[in-house]
Amino acid sequence: MTNVSPDFLRSSAGCRGQCYLNIPTTLMEKNSSLQQKMTSTVLVIGCLILLIPLFSAEECVICDYFVLVGEPIAISCTMFTWPMLHSDYNLTWYKNGSATPITTERDARIHQREGLLWFIPATLEDSGLYECGIRSFNHSNQKTVSLTVFKNDNGLCFNGKMKFEQIVMSRNTGKMICPDLEHFKDEDNNQPEVHWYKECKPGFLEDKRLILADGENAVWIHNVTVQDRGNYTCHIVYTYMGKQYNVSRTVNLEVKEKPLQRRPKFIYPKNNTIEVELGSHVVMECNISSDINGLIPFWQVNDEDVDSFDSTYREQFYEEVMPHGIPVSGTKFNISEVKVQDYAYKFFCHFIYGSQQFTAYIKLERPAWNIQGYLIGGGVSMVFLVFFTLFIYKIFKIDIVLWYRDFYHPFLGKKVSDGKIYDAYVLYPKNRESCLYSSDIFALKILPEVLERQCGYNLFIFGRDDLPGEAVISVADEKIHQSRRVIIVLVPEPSCYSVTDNVSEKHLAVYNALVQDSIKIILIELEKIQDYADMPETIKYIKQKHGAIRWKGDFSERSHSASTRFWKKVRYHMPSRKTVSSSGLHLLPRDFNSS
Repeated sequence: MTNVSPDFLRSSAGCRGQCYLNIPTTLMEKNSSLQQKMTSTVLVIGCLILLIPLFSAEECVICDYFVLVGEPIAISCTMFTWPMLHSDYNLTWYKNGSATPITTERDARIHQREGLLWFIPATLEDSGLYECGIRSFNHSNQKTVSLTVFKNDNGLCFNGKMKFEQIVMSRNTGKMICPDLEHFKDEDNNQPEVHWYKECKPGFLEDKRLILADGENAVWIHNVTVQDRGNYTCHIVYTYMGKQYNVSRTVNLEVKEKPLQRRPKFIYPKNNTIEVELGSHVVMECNISSDINGLIPFWQVNDEDVDSFDSTYREQFYEEVMPHGIPVSGTKFNISEVKVQDYAYKFFCHFIYGSQQFTAYIKLERPAWNIQGYLIGGGVSMVFLVFFTLFIYKIFKIDIVLWYRDFYHPFLGKKVSDGKIYDAYVLYPKNRESCLYSSDIFALKILPEVLERQCGYNLFIFGRDDLPGEAVISVADEKIHQSRRVIIVLVPEPSCYSVTDNVSEKHLAVYNALVQDSIKIILIELEKIQDYADMPETIKYIKQKHGAIRWKGDFSERSHSASTRFWKKVRYHMPSRKTVSSSGLHLLPRDFNSS
């Protein structure tokens, strides 16, 4: 056998196809009108198995063959199944559209021999359609075959559109076959030696994982990896009538990753406990992830199968595929009603893999007292109670304080004296021609009626309790120091606070004493005062610091009750005082109508 240099791979290497399911669609890329007409025909690529075989080849409507220019090719005529009525038949080849049979002269470049149409070698002009006809004494049939002749791609030893696809699995032993060489044998009917190239380069067979198969046009690849994928070209030298011709095939080897077989493992249980109520219904489930078929987990209690241990237990096996594609085998059993003795056992789930047994268990426990829930609930309740209490206190604060004073005052005993004589010092604008009589009525009649007679407070009212001829400023300063509170009655008329007389000097002395001694002030507005801008600075200061209580009643001489909202506010700001009966009278006020 003559060895041929790899230089042939850069010139006329080629391959052909015969009724393969992955025939390239090269015929659709032809520009000739003949090929465009042919591509409009429905192509049936799949081949049928003959019920009564006439030939051993598959059947096609139009079979596509392809070959590299300069290489020989033998085309067979494939037929649909038809009754073989007679053993004698005649097979003849024609160029499409010609009624003249192709020659049978063996030395012609294109000739028919032994039922095959030979091109030795093929040229670019040979691309086209060919017809084969079979005739017997009572039947005839005719089929069309397409031949496409290619050139090598630039810089390659093959044409990228003329490749046979073969697939092997990674980590397996794969077999790569050089296809369609059965017609290219020597005179002794032996297959010529096959030479292999990867990506048009020799030497890849030096890898010890790759072994040439004896007597076969194949290469065995042990422990296939993704690095083995690529384009492999196989080549033989075919000798015909004393001349040698290159015959090549290119195989695109694709390596598919074989999924790793995952070691089975428990998904659930994982030696854990679950809390269940006595008498409740429980489903005990055990599942494992595994690619191994027939791996069945099972439950046991005290080294017995669960259904043998207790007749009320019911075990059920199942298999399913999780959404992420992992197969799962599982088994579950029902405890229809948890009994006291069930808390004493561990329920074991087993599966056997190889020579090993793997085990996981579940144990039932009574639910623990949920102290955390109680703490959270108690905390929430406490916060709610605090906010609710604050809300109620804000609304009923005055009533609560007054009730507390009335309820606990008899139990407090005698208090230590604070050196004060009066509970409140009352200061109000004296009646003038420019002022209303309301301040006199309120200060000399209504105020003593409620605070002194009904509530038992001791008041010093300037203008009622001071003696004639006393120094105004000194009396005011002395009496304020002897009082626990100071009540200032306000009217809207700023002229009532004029500083032109002794009364204004008294006011100034009182205000200075208040600011200096920090005595608690109770401001009472007899009418709503819209603007304090015209008031004395000390009044504005006290209003801003202590606020004011507005009187909304009338000034009639009828009895006024200490239980109204206004008087509750006044009493709230007054010091605690034991209530006395209405018979305990203070000094009667002077007639406020006198001069």
